[in-house]
Amino acid sequence: MNKPLSLIAVAFALTMGLSAGARAQSAPAAPAQAKMAPASVVSPAAPAVAPPAKTAQQSKMATCNKDAAGKKGDERKAFMKECLSAKKEVTAAAPAQQSKMKTCNADATGKKGDERKAFMKECLSK
Repeated sequence: MNKPLSLIAVAFALTMGLSAGARAQSAPAAPAQAKMAPASVVSPAAPAVAPPAKTAQQSKMATCNKDAAGKKGDERKAFMKECLSAKKEVTAAAPAQQSKMKTCNADATGKKGDERKAFMKECLSK
């Protein structure tokens, strides 16, 4: 019989893009030897792969976890529930930046390619 998962375990699984039991069900059983690759075997031709960018939900989870430091049990559970369900707060800088973007876009009418890119960079940095 499956044990019930805690709210944090479910939130972590959702953050990682997994359903509650998907990891255990979808992971194929690998032989023990396959897991024990020697450290000296490195493929120099393998390209370096950058980790994927965090999603908004992953960033929110990280922020809530930092804010929940020191809380335990039901208090932490309630805090995490509230924090993860809270709407994103709009900063005061966002409307100003949007206004600046609209103005720069209007001024960049007729410019294309590198010329537009350089103009927008200069305009938005003012």
